[in-house]
Amino acid sequence: MNSLYSIEIAANLERARQSVQAAMQLTASGYFDFAAARAYYAAFYASTAALLNDGLDFGKHSGVIAAVHQRLIKTGRLDIARGKDLNWLFELRNIADYGVTVHVSQQDAELAIQAAESFLQAVQTLLS
Repeated sequence: MNSLYSIEIAANLERARQSVQAAMQLTASGYFDFAAARAYYAAFYASTAALLNDGLDFGKHSGVIAAVHQRLIKTGRLDIARGKDLNWLFELRNIADYGVTVHVSQQDAELAIQAAESFLQAVQTLLS
C-alpha cells in the first residue's frame, strides 16, 4: 500500500464497506434508488482507494472512472467485468439521483449491491 496515502486509502475502503452496508439496509427498507446510489459510491470509494495507491487523486467522478479503466482494467490489474460493473453502477446512480419519473427496481438495487461487493473485493485483493 502506498504509505503516502495509507490513511486516505484505508478511509476510502471503510467508506466503501459502509456504503455497501447502507445499500443493503436501504434495499431492505424499500429505498431502491438510494440503495443503488450507495452501491455506486461503494465502488467509487474503492476506486479512489486503488488510484490513491498509485499516487493518483481525482476531483471528478468521470476522472476516477476513466483512470480505473486506463490504469486498472486495460492493464489487467482488475478484471474487465469490474470495469463493466463500475460503468453500470454509475449509470444506475444517475437514474437513482436524477431520474424524476424513472426509478431503480428492487432487482437492480440487489444486483447493484452484488456488483459493488465484487468491485470492493477485487480492489481489496489488488491492494493486499
